[in-house]
Amino acid sequence: MFKEVLQSIEGIEFYTIVSMIILILFFIGIVIWLFKVDKKYIKHMSELPLNENNNEVSNFTGGTK
Repeated sequence: MFKEVLQSIEGIEFYTIVSMIILILFFIGIVIWLFKVDKKYIKHMSELPLNENNNEVSNFTGGTK
């Protein structure tokens, strides 16, 4: 049923191509951010669940390089 409905829509391929391009650009952006982010920030964020002072506001001042 869904196949017939989707096939009846004109230009549906455009939306699939655009959504795939957006998805690929998102993942490329995440990979670029991963290589540029400060390693201290990643270490700080990975240790947050283990901190005993969960109610305190973090004062981490690190950022991207």
